[in-house]
Amino acid sequence: MVSYAFPPGGLPDQSINPEGTAIFTDCYAVLPAVTQRDIVTSFLPGWHKTRAWILARPLSGFAETFAQYALELAPGGGSDTPEPDAKAQAILFVARGQADLVINGAKHSLSAGSYAYIPPGDRWTLWNTGDTPFQAHWVRKSYEPAVGVVVPAAFVTSDAEVAPTPMPDCDGVWATTRFADPADLAHDCHVNIVTFQPGGRIPFAETHVMEHGLYVLQGTAEYLLNKDWVSVGPGDFMWLRAFCPQACIATGSEPFRYLLYKDVNRHVRL
Repeated sequence: MVSYAFPPGGLPDQSINPEGTAIFTDCYAVLPAVTQRDIVTSFLPGWHKTRAWILARPLSGFAETFAQYALELAPGGGSDTPEPDAKAQAILFVARGQADLVINGAKHSLSAGSYAYIPPGDRWTLWNTGDTPFQAHWVRKSYEPAVGVVVPAAFVTSDAEVAPTPMPDCDGVWATTRFADPADLAHDCHVNIVTFQPGGRIPFAETHVMEHGLYVLQGTAEYLLNKDWVSVGPGDFMWLRAFCPQACIATGSEPFRYLLYKDVNRHVRL
């Protein structure tokens, strides 16, 4: 059975050494799962019986193009007015639980592995319909219009429905699940799932203009961030500034998978 990591909540006991592995630098940050506890959650206007771990937000010296939440709805929780910013688009990826997502009157039943894209201006609601917490990753980004480009339509799919695309020259050990067509210029960001089989790697230090948010869904790896190799595992979140060198080597005996945000398909603002 496929599993997807989510913040553990709770609170470590008093015997735990508080020195941890969290890192915050000028070009990258690492928020380990162990830091994602109850006391760092936020409650959100317009949401009922809901809490959120806000893992990234536009901030000087940190994320510039997006915000990323880990969103937990208690049974019966949800919102009829989830998004306060009319320019914001939403990407939802479900870790566990059941919920009804309604977009412009069309209802979609969500469960673990479900993926939804909601463009700016669309009317949507989200309510937990199960008897356990509903947990989902929510990426928010202000949509950047472009001349001659139509805003993309909403869609709902799932990890199980989209076949991963193997990367070139890697014997299938590195693949990307692309939920939106990378050639579709309507999308100004992608939120994909990247999968490495044990021992698979990014065989060079990627250095590029795209900003990244990475949430580890499964497995472990050694991840290169700028000049530092960092051990990461389920529930760890990484932010990478544009042009921060990155690579990874999957470790352990199971696939290493992460949810990847990147900004794409637009001219650089001057």
